[in-house]
Formats: sequence, structure tokens, C-alpha cells
Amino acid sequence: MNTWIAASMVAVVAGVIGFFVVMRGSAFVAHALPQGAFAGAAGAALLGASTILGLGVFSVAGALLIGLLGKKGRHDVVTALALVLMLGLGALFLSMSVEYAPEIFSLLFGEVIGVASNEILPTAALGICCLLAIAFLYRPLLLTSLLPDVGEARGIRPYRMEMCFLVAVALATTMTVPVVGAFLMFSLMIAPAGTARTLTSSPHVAMGLSAAIALFTVWLAIVMSYETNWPIGFFVGALGVAFYGVARAFDTWQHRRIAESLGRKVVAQS
Repeated sequence: MNTWIAASMVAVVAGVIGFFVVMRGSAFVAHALPQGAFAGAAGAALLGASTILGLGVFSVAGALLIGLLGKKGRHDVVTALALVLMLGLGALFLSMSVEYAPEIFSLLFGEVIGVASNEILPTAALGICCLLAIAFLYRPLLLTSLLPDVGEARGIRPYRMEMCFLVAVALATTMTVPVVGAFLMFSLMIAPAGTARTLTSSPHVAMGLSAAIALFTVWLAIVMSYETNWPIGFFVGALGVAFYGVARAFDTWQHRRIAESLGRKVVAQS
């Protein structure tokens, strides 16, 4: 039950946040924050503090660092430097401990089957905070994602929206990394959202579809992992790629069919 509850919450949040990650072209940020944040968990374990607390501190700090430095520099370079810094700190923290190897594996690749009961409430609280933040910022965030020039003309400050969005991604990272891992968080955030954007151009429909695809991916991955005893991470990644591939194939077929239909009409009229 803990597995189903935690994975479902993670999937919904990842699908919603992932929609804006894809819309804003921030896939590198979504890749960097979860991987760099595991250093916070390593530091927390070294100090005997909560893993989620360490993840939260490093995720938010990394997001603020990317936002502040990215204001006057290239966003991709700043993101890479923030990732390098956090990974370097993670290596330092790990070198001071000899009892952290099993937890490292779970933070990188996830431990959905091993979710403890005391992790459900913090995960739910962080998930609700993420969804409330997105609901509050939805209109300006969507406008700056689709039409940044129009948003700026209406008085919306792109830098402020970027900072708010990065903090939302950091909160999502904090709640999802202990469940699905740093690597799988990236997969669960990008693949369902990319699939949804391929299937529809409506923002509202795409966001809901992204969350639904993420939810279905996690549920199916849990079942397949249980039946085969293979890592759940493999199924999350493989299913994400498969769904996106099917969506792209369907989109290509649909566009070809429309083009052929228009071609026949032109021939008939001539």
C-alpha cells in the first residue's frame, strides 16, 4: 500500500511539473537538480539528520543558485556548474562515510518497493505544496512559457517566474527522489510530458494527460517489477520511451493522413 500511495503521488506531481519543464525547454534543469540534490541526502546522513531535509536544502539551494547566476549568464552553463558543484560536495560527503552505499543506490535509482510508512506524510505534504504552487502560478507561468514577450509586455517579470518555477522543481525533486530516484525522476518528468505534448496542443489537456501517463507508467512498472523481480527503474524508463515513440509515430501518421487528404481535395478541385 505504501508503494502504491507514494508512487501515485510522485507520478501526479512529476507529470504536472514535467509539463512546464517541457514547455519551457528546461530539461537540463530537471536533470541537474535531482542528481545534484542527492549530495544533500549524503550530507544529512553524515550528520544524522533527515534525508528529506538534506534533499530539500540542496534542491532549493541549487535552484536558487541556477536562477541567480542564470540572470546574467548562459542558462545551460550555469546549470552545469551548479550540478558540478553539488556532485563535488556529494563526493566529499560520501568519502567521509563507509556505510552509505545501499542508500546511494536507492537515491539514484529509486526504492519504490521499500517505501516506509513514515515517508508517506512528508511526501504528500511536499506534493500538495508543489501542486498549490503550480495552481497559483499557472496563468503567468503558462504565458511566459508560451509567449514570453507577451508576458513581459503585460507586466510579468520573466526572472521572477523562472525563480518560482525552479523552486517548484526543487520541491518536486525533494519528494520524488527518495521514491523513484534521481535518474528516474528525470525520466518520469520528461517522457510523459513529451508524450502528452505530442498528442495534443491544448495546455490543459496536455497537463492532465501528462499526469495520467506518468501515473499509468508507474503503476505498470510496479506490477512488471513485482512479476519479474527486475528493477522498477528499468520499466519506468523503458515504458516512458515506448509511450513517447508510439505518440510520435501516431502524430506522424496523422499528419501524413491530413496531407494526403488535402492533396486529394486539391486534385479534385483542379
